Amino acid sequence: MKLEQNDLSMLFSTTELSDVFFTEYLSQASGDFIKVYLYILFLSKYNKDIKLNDLSKKLSLPFKTIQDAIKYWEDNEVIVKKTTGYIINNLQEIELHKLYKPKLTSSVEDAAKNSQNQYRSKAIDTINTSFFQGVMSPTWYNDIDFWFKKYNFDEQVMIALFRYCFERSALHRNYIQTVAEAWYNNDIKTFSDLDLYYQKQEKMNKTRKFISKKLGINRALTQYEEAYIDKWSIDFGYSLDIIEIALKKTTSKTNPNFDYIDKIISDWHDRNLKTTKSIEEHLLSLKSKSKELKHLEKKSFQNYEQRNYNDFDSLYANTQKIQNA
Repeated sequence: MKLEQNDLSMLFSTTELSDVFFTEYLSQASGDFIKVYLYILFLSKYNKDIKLNDLSKKLSLPFKTIQDAIKYWEDNEVIVKKTTGYIINNLQEIELHKLYKPKLTSSVEDAAKNSQNQYRSKAIDTINTSFFQGVMSPTWYNDIDFWFKKYNFDEQVMIALFRYCFERSALHRNYIQTVAEAWYNNDIKTFSDLDLYYQKQEKMNKTRKFISKKLGINRALTQYEEAYIDKWSIDFGYSLDIIEIALKKTTSKTNPNFDYIDKIISDWHDRNLKTTKSIEEHLLSLKSKSKELKHLEKKSFQNYEQRNYNDFDSLYANTQKIQNA
């Protein structure tokens, strides 16, 4: 493939790398992908023509990795495919284009100052100093301002959003957007909402661990198993005490599963049983009815045997009469 670079300067024998690369791309791309980018950036100065197979050998990387790296940078519009090869775009131009996209109409200064709310500017400054070492790319200002408007988060929630992603080493736009959507869908707008959300999550985690321990499960629960627990705890509003009663019903089962437990708990919910007392009374009633049924069955069977025996005696007596006649 043939590599070219816009605004190529041959006055110096150095390969320049803009600061935008460090603020926007370094943390998101894998080490191998960065390795590929830096080398083709170097080659592009001299309009070198190199094949992907040769690139694989030169960088000591698998051919598939080279292909994935090229596709990654192409998807991020860092390089553009053409008939004869690729053009390496200017990173500053890419970020400038993002900065002034029509959907984000506010300028960097407007987003940072945010004349409608003086606290928002402080929140953005906090994000910049706490998670970007004070060198946050200008495009982030517009993204943050846009998320403020889209999700209606207060300033503390926005800071908490970046802290959450930062602590998981996932401080990139797609991940932040995904978390923000999840919080928004859970009606989180204020820090109090977020605090309640965390409390519910902590409670659910304890519930899941409790159920896993009781069932002897030493692996992570599947998404479907967690959905069952959410159903019992959130939809039905059942406490651990009630759920534990259902778990005890599995002791006679060789391989108890969540579907079996769900049938038990769903039956209680359908009967509008909401407390441990009402459920225990229901179980005692079932046990009592079961005993009565067994007693009736036993009595019926005994009567049936006695009746057969009496019938046999009667038949024997009639047979004797006939023989004597």
